[in-house]
Amino acid sequence: MTTNQRRVTAVGFLGTLVILSGILYLVGIEDLLRVLSRADAGLVVLVGAVTVGWLAAWALGLRTVLAVLGVRLSVVRSFLVLNGAMFSNNVTPFGQAGGEPVAALLISKVAETEYERGLAAIASVDTINFLPSVTLALIGAAYFATEITFSQRLRVAIGLVVGLAAVVPALIYLGWRNRDAVEQRLESVLTPLVQRLTEALPGISPLDDSGIKSRIEGFFGAIERIATNRRGIVLTLTASTLGWVFQMIALWAAFWAIGTSIPFSVMLFVVPMGTLASITPLPGGTGGIETVLVAILASLPSIAVGLETSFAAVVIFRGSVYWIPILIGGFVVSWVGVDAFGTTAG
Repeated sequence: MTTNQRRVTAVGFLGTLVILSGILYLVGIEDLLRVLSRADAGLVVLVGAVTVGWLAAWALGLRTVLAVLGVRLSVVRSFLVLNGAMFSNNVTPFGQAGGEPVAALLISKVAETEYERGLAAIASVDTINFLPSVTLALIGAAYFATEITFSQRLRVAIGLVVGLAAVVPALIYLGWRNRDAVEQRLESVLTPLVQRLTEALPGISPLDDSGIKSRIEGFFGAIERIATNRRGIVLTLTASTLGWVFQMIALWAAFWAIGTSIPFSVMLFVVPMGTLASITPLPGGTGGIETVLVAILASLPSIAVGLETSFAAVVIFRGSVYWIPILIGGFVVSWVGVDAFGTTAG
């Protein structure tokens, strides 16, 4: 990690601390601790177990995509690599967008494959994982439309989901239809940038135009293989949706742990909306995700929970879905860094 990257990450974590401190100030630390003190330890452990289920489901999705590209990883290695990718996403700004280059490097090293193939795999998995979240959020919004009157805050949130549901698939479709033009444009933009970067970094052999073109073509070729494999897409979408359901169960169980019962249908809308905040320039979206989750939960008249109850459940939930992949993934990244993870992609 360069000095600039460290600086950006440090600023991101500082922003996270400021935001979380603001939420804590609004809620009140005494009220939060009072609610957390009555949490059932067994149910908190259940939240952690369900979180592992989420990671396992998405690891199967990653394994499926890699198999389409001819890269074979065991179930265990796929799980560890997924956690390593989640670790990089959680400690870099802009969530997946910031962590994908590191995740691609991890995949290429563990699976002994080209970097561009690893980048295509993790980019495809992140894109596929996004699609069920929007679909589930729309289902949840449609359900709430029959049950409650939306506040202004909820109308804005639903408008955002509807907009994303229309814009993102359209952009994917246009990008796919015009992939040759996109590839050529990337070649013209990236070639001078990559050459200057490789010339400036010590210990890295500079790439010529043909080498850079070959890598970009390899990336787009891998994307095309994934996009045209219907069986792989269906299996990955299924694993992704299962992972989202596990996340929803985890938040639902977090409320259950503090003695509050809320309809599971709430999770259909709330969890995907919170995850959309990961696009904020904060490490793993931390701070932004918690703010969105608490704001939406406290705005739903159908469940009528206070700020302190919402925040306490979110603390348990996010403490699990954020820190479990951090702990597992940090170990994986450190292990790979010293070449102790293994050398075969069995």
